[in-house]
Amino acid sequence: MQREGPGWRLAVDPSRDGYQALIGGDGWAIELNLDELLALQSLCARLQEQHDAIADQLMAEESIEMALEQGPWWLELSGDRQRWSLRFILNSPGSRGAEGMWSTQASAEVCLALAKAGSF
Repeated sequence: MQREGPGWRLAVDPSRDGYQALIGGDGWAIELNLDELLALQSLCARLQEQHDAIADQLMAEESIEMALEQGPWWLELSGDRQRWSLRFILNSPGSRGAEGMWSTQASAEVCLALAKAGSF
C-alpha cells in the first residue's frame, strides 16, 4: 500500500523484514517497524478524537495544543478548531530517534491514511 499527498507520504509492505513502513513529510522520511506504525496509528486517532470532541467549544480566535505519548512516540496536535498540524518525536530504545512534523494542509490527510492502513 502506498499513499501520498502534498507534504506527506505513507508506504506499507508487511512482507518486508525489519522495517515494514515508510512515513514522510516535506524534506524527511523514516522507516518504521509494524509496532511503531501501530502505535502511531493509535496516537493519531486518539488526538484527532480529542480535538473533534472539543473543537466546537473553541472560539474562532482560540488555539489549542494537545500531546500524547505511547511507546516510543510523542505526538502533538497544534492548531485551532478547524485546522491543525502534527509534530512528533520517535525515540526507539537502543535503536534510533527522529523528529518531524506535518503542516496543517497535510496532517488530517496523514491521520486518514494511517487509519485506512488498517491493522497488520
